[in-house]
Amino acid sequence: MRIHHLNGTTFCPPASRLLLGHEDAHLVCHCLLIETHAGLVLVDTAMGLEDMQAESHRAVRRQLGALRPRLDPEQTMARQVEKLGYRRGDVRHIVLTHLDSDHAGGLPDFPRARVHVYAREHAAALAKRSLIERMRYVDIQWAHGPDWKLYESARGEPWFGFECVRQLEGLPPELLLVPLVGHTRGHCAVAVNRGDSWLLHAGDAYFHRGEVNAEPPHCPAGLRFFQSVLSVLGPEQRHNQERLRELARTQAGKVRVFCAHDEEEWRSLAGKAAPVGTPATSSSEPRTARG
Repeated sequence: MRIHHLNGTTFCPPASRLLLGHEDAHLVCHCLLIETHAGLVLVDTAMGLEDMQAESHRAVRRQLGALRPRLDPEQTMARQVEKLGYRRGDVRHIVLTHLDSDHAGGLPDFPRARVHVYAREHAAALAKRSLIERMRYVDIQWAHGPDWKLYESARGEPWFGFECVRQLEGLPPELLLVPLVGHTRGHCAVAVNRGDSWLLHAGDAYFHRGEVNAEPPHCPAGLRFFQSVLSVLGPEQRHNQERLRELARTQAGKVRVFCAHDEEEWRSLAGKAAPVGTPATSSSEPRTARG
């Protein structure tokens, strides 16, 4: 399978030194476009075309406004799929880590794709039981009626010490759902077998590379606070971060762990040069992908 590492939305938050550790740092929305025999597969969609432009999606722009997203339609998955020479209809499957608006916004751009997500996450997005859930989920992003494929998180097989890992219906066995609740009630990671090693897209299970891929673990104070505000199940998220650290430490040559929003992790895997002024990467964070 050929895997493309794409940034679907760039966020340029104010006070980036406090939030991200240095001035002019950004958050990205790290998505995967995977070429398979079952058609193209997207892992997360970032913001979509309508999120960028449509009056009906103003709530999305208002919700994410504090992070100052670049409202650039050319960054959307729809445009990037087309730039790679495909049609949007070639995207047959979308696998979501969760249904936050910066992860599921592109769903309307691929209306015929089957959308794979944990049933618990889907239920949480519909019920919106807490204030943070009423803020984070925006119904307009799935008002077109996606072809949902829902999975129960209590069933599955073990994978590198993680339980209840699920294969995806209609997709190759090289793609797996890994439960990682905490950030949301039905949050998951997506594992991709590259043949000689695995990629693990951990979504928003953590936000900064130092939380999982550094010793000792560290995270800018502002970003740590931001995560705690967004977390629905804080103890579970902290426990899963510990499990990810153990996975990254003990399986360094077999599993490459990365999250959705860390710019350096995305640049490393996408082969993108760091922008001028970016601090040098430490020895614990190689610039090239492992495996």
